[in-house]
Amino acid sequence: MSRGNSTQQRPAIGGMRAPGQGVLIQKPKNMWATVKRLLKYMKKSSLLISLTLIIATLGTLMQVVSPKILGKATTLIFNGVKDGTGVDLTALSSILAITAALYVGISIAQFLQIWIMTHVSQKTAYVLRSELKTKMNAVPISYFDKHSNGNLMSIAVNDMDNIANTLQQSLTQLISSVILVAGTIWFMLSISPLLTIVAGLLIPGSFFVTKFLMPKTQANFKKYLKLQGDLNGHIEEAYNAHSIIKSFGSETASLEKFDSFNDKMYESGWKSKFFGGSSMPSMMMLQNIDYILIAIVGSIKVAMGSIQIGDMQAFLQYSMQFSRPINQFGQIWNGLLSTVASAERVFEVLDAEELQKYESEFEDTSASNNKVKFDNVVFSYTDKPLMTGFSLDVNKGQIIAIVGHTGAGKTTLINLIERFYEINGGSIHIDGKDIRNMEYITLRAKIGMVLQDTWLFSGTIYDNIRYGNENAADEQIYAASKAAYVDDFVRKMPDGYNTILNEEASNISQGQRQLITIARAFVSDPEILILDEATSNVDSRTEMLIQKAMHNLLKGRTSFVIAHRLSTIYDADNIIVMNNGDIVENGKHRELILKNGVYADIYNSQFAQNIAI
Repeated sequence: MSRGNSTQQRPAIGGMRAPGQGVLIQKPKNMWATVKRLLKYMKKSSLLISLTLIIATLGTLMQVVSPKILGKATTLIFNGVKDGTGVDLTALSSILAITAALYVGISIAQFLQIWIMTHVSQKTAYVLRSELKTKMNAVPISYFDKHSNGNLMSIAVNDMDNIANTLQQSLTQLISSVILVAGTIWFMLSISPLLTIVAGLLIPGSFFVTKFLMPKTQANFKKYLKLQGDLNGHIEEAYNAHSIIKSFGSETASLEKFDSFNDKMYESGWKSKFFGGSSMPSMMMLQNIDYILIAIVGSIKVAMGSIQIGDMQAFLQYSMQFSRPINQFGQIWNGLLSTVASAERVFEVLDAEELQKYESEFEDTSASNNKVKFDNVVFSYTDKPLMTGFSLDVNKGQIIAIVGHTGAGKTTLINLIERFYEINGGSIHIDGKDIRNMEYITLRAKIGMVLQDTWLFSGTIYDNIRYGNENAADEQIYAASKAAYVDDFVRKMPDGYNTILNEEASNISQGQRQLITIARAFVSDPEILILDEATSNVDSRTEMLIQKAMHNLLKGRTSFVIAHRLSTIYDADNIIVMNNGDIVENGKHRELILKNGVYADIYNSQFAQNIAI
């Protein structure tokens, strides 16, 4: 048995964004509030972050100073050769040693930054990921009705990775770039204000390139990702339904749909790559033009004697240092915006309304023979009410069969017992206690479910059965397997109970999967049992085994059986016929047939279908 198994089969609602598609560069809705909240998650690493900023500052300062010192070596050599006095090797060695030490210091600082920020970023992502997982267990089922599985997976995987990667790279890079630009401008001005103005021409040119290329890149990249999701969805559908496509001769139509997506992806893909890839060559072209202008003006000033040759060399290095953060700033800023946008998506989930928790706020009833009691229950999924005053008394050990057409409210009744949804009025009691006064884990420990759609996870058959009760001993597992007719076919397998079930448990039959879920329910030993028709899509022999196993499971338990085949509920203690969220008929099978009402119509329609077959 799986607690809350029904949620595994719930279809995604709304648009789907497949995981692994990357994170769109988008503007955050409330940037500074999100940044402030994100920093709180990094508070425990504040000492490491402060240490990183100090190291980044020291490393950047060493990077700024080194060209100036190296320029002195060039000036020393040039003057010695020019004057014919020779080079002062002692002074030169001292300058080169200092320069070498600075370069080693720069490398060590960069290594330490990467090492520390990798730890900080991964720790931050670890905490966020843990909170997100905890939150997913705390939100009501209705949350998953409104949010697609693909979008939640994208948040848990793509957005988390984006936050970790950007925190690791962009934060210290931004600090270093600011210090580098400020320090470089200071030394450039100290050498030549005129050359500094020439170097500054790079800024408006870079701004123009970014302003022109970035919107085109983002628009086409966003379109490309949407098309990629559509194409992935089409491929998945075509793969899962390949036999249906072939049987209806729709291969050509499927291929044409694929070609349409593929052509549009090609169009938006090359544009996004072209405009995005054109940014760096354009920047390099501007940088080279600026470098040539600096070299021409600087050479004239050196020839005139207004600048020493070593300072000119240093200025050329500074111009390269100055242009690098200018070129990277747009990328760094977009990375930070993307991270904040990802953080907002994560925080939206973390801020979602959780399951309501009450402690003795609702009135319990005196002990009675009722195991489950619905008392004037009012419920609606939307503004339109589904149940208006629903009442039902279920005695201990009774088998209650639930019958009705699609949309009658059968599954809703089960969802309310499990408290997957909160009722709008009235009350539901188990053993006289209002279920809203119970902890969720206490409530659901009383209830076992066997659904029409089986759910087994990748792992051994033994572990899948033991999932119903993690504290079950081996003897309990084997006893449950025998009662559910699982033991016989499992022991015939080469690895027995250690047989590994692959993804979707496709290496065993549908009937065997269903029997394993019944064994799981046996192990959980619930007081209340919920059965959805479990014999569809299996052969007649396996259906008989499942019916026997379910009969064994029902003994001594209060049970709710959602019936699709009326032949399976002839012996039910009470059959309730639902329509529009209310009970329109109830009684035993023979009584309902004699009433010649809704139940009789459903029964006769099934009987007529059997005759036709």
